[in-house]
Amino acid sequence: MVAIQEPLVEGGRAPSTRRTAVDYVWAAARISLGWIFLWAFLDKLFGLGHATPSARAWINGGHPTKGFLANATGPFKGVFHDMAGNAFWDWLFMLGLAGIGVALILGIGMRIATISGVIMLVLMWAAELPSANNIFMDDHIIYAIVLIGLLMVGAGRTLGFGTAWTRTALVRRFRWLA
Repeated sequence: MVAIQEPLVEGGRAPSTRRTAVDYVWAAARISLGWIFLWAFLDKLFGLGHATPSARAWINGGHPTKGFLANATGPFKGVFHDMAGNAFWDWLFMLGLAGIGVALILGIGMRIATISGVIMLVLMWAAELPSANNIFMDDHIIYAIVLIGLLMVGAGRTLGFGTAWTRTALVRRFRWLA
């Protein structure tokens, strides 16, 4: 399991409780990435017209996984094509988008949100191989790296409820919820 540690400052001293500019940059990255996940959920749920037209909205009987996974390319396309439009994968995908988005925005459940987010992003990356703009690198990998950074620096504590969340009896009992 990934250990969340306090970053060290010059001289190897632990940082003070005062928030630094770096903390706020990580918080902004956390909230921004959370909004990306939450927006994808809302757009697919209601068909807000950005990536999902109203007629293909989940609430109108559309399948959130169908458009993306049915167009998968590369070595794993058969697996992704089989998943496309399946109710189980639709529910898992939508719950993942919503849960990851809300957790990141609020700064709670960062361990499960970031690990789940990395898994989802790597799977989405694999569905688009080979990458259109680069041999292997694309925004899914960059977002996954940022999620790992968010977990490592404890980004839920700044402009979020991470500190309070980790003090709850539930999280003290089940540390994996931190």
